[in-house]
Amino acid sequence: METFISSIQLIDKQVFQRIYGKSYKENCTISLDKLRYVCVSHYGFDYLIHQGELIVHEAIAEKMICIFQELFAIKYPIEKLVLVDEYDADDICSMSANNSSAFNYRMIEGTTILSNHSKGLAIDINPLYNPYVRYFDGQPSILPENGAIYANRNLQCPYYIHKNDACYRIFCKYGFTWGGDWEHAKDYQHFEYACDV
Repeated sequence: METFISSIQLIDKQVFQRIYGKSYKENCTISLDKLRYVCVSHYGFDYLIHQGELIVHEAIAEKMICIFQELFAIKYPIEKLVLVDEYDADDICSMSANNSSAFNYRMIEGTTILSNHSKGLAIDINPLYNPYVRYFDGQPSILPENGAIYANRNLQCPYYIHKNDACYRIFCKYGFTWGGDWEHAKDYQHFEYACDV
């Protein structure tokens, strides 16, 4: 039987050096001691086991361990799970590479409103295949652009997140809401947790 490996750590000097000036900006309003560096086992698209990493708020660190343990148990495929800092905290580049990530101090795309990723309370899963779809004057704007074909949710794709599929059910079980349920936009990759932090 394959073993799930996980850990939760404070943001130490080594991790801080990786994120400062990238996902953790100079003007970051969340205290560093509220964030946790989380490592989890996951299955890749190659059906092999990989060790992934993410940064989240302390309020959901244990929930993330439970969620990824359940995903691991059903061999749910996640292609990449590395810090967004590996892409210089460029969300578009990270999404385009199908990297699943959590904390990134940034605004909601196209707005001046802080994203829940800025609080470490959101995570995007397999974003290339589960794009963010907005509409301007009735025309769709899809991110990442190389995931535009996957805005068509009627395609046969094993990496789609659908309402009531395993990924959806597991995240919702732990109190997360799904961006695919939003009314004015669809963020099929996105799960977030509501709490006062």
